[in-house]
Amino acid sequence: MELFEGMLQKDKDEFRRVCGRLMSSCFLVKKNEQTKGDYYFVLRHREVFERYLGILGYTLEINEQPGVVQLVNRENTNHVHLKLNESIILLILRILYDEKKRELSLSDVVVNVGEIQEKYLSLKIREKQIDRTVMNNALRLFKRFNLVETLDRDLTQEDARIVIYDSIIMAVRADDIRKVSELLARYRRERDEEAQDSEEAPPPLGG
Repeated sequence: MELFEGMLQKDKDEFRRVCGRLMSSCFLVKKNEQTKGDYYFVLRHREVFERYLGILGYTLEINEQPGVVQLVNRENTNHVHLKLNESIILLILRILYDEKKRELSLSDVVVNVGEIQEKYLSLKIREKQIDRTVMNNALRLFKRFNLVETLDRDLTQEDARIVIYDSIIMAVRADDIRKVSELLARYRRERDEEAQDSEEAPPPLGG
């Protein structure tokens, strides 16, 4: 194939492997030791990746400032549909990322499960914290997509630490934050209306 003309066989094999990783995880992050080599491989063969993936209907977005490669499907297919709580947790991770970057100017953003739960309660969605199993499953899902890295095995503990990668700024953009915020506002409004209707409902008739 003319596209790969001049590429060594070992690079062709590596190209195939990196494409597979991009297809399954969407993001390659320079700060993630497991994907750092793949990130630089894409940069070295950027034109080949862009042309090949373009034929398949994908766009390769590269942000060298934070060091992130993202694979975007132009047909809006193959998307992961998050549940409400997963979307909320992802939004909270983006909010915490912004806060930590702004306040501390840190290179690596590290939060713990307790901070995520505190932010969740501050949004006043519910009066109780996110279920531990839901939290655990969501964080492991985001880890698979190279959005976070878990530093502790037991994610049910409040002091369990999570690294938030720079890929979060490409996964959750300003418009996405607005949409999720509107969804949360609607959720709170519907919840309050249901509670009010319950209070105003007449008592059941006794026999």
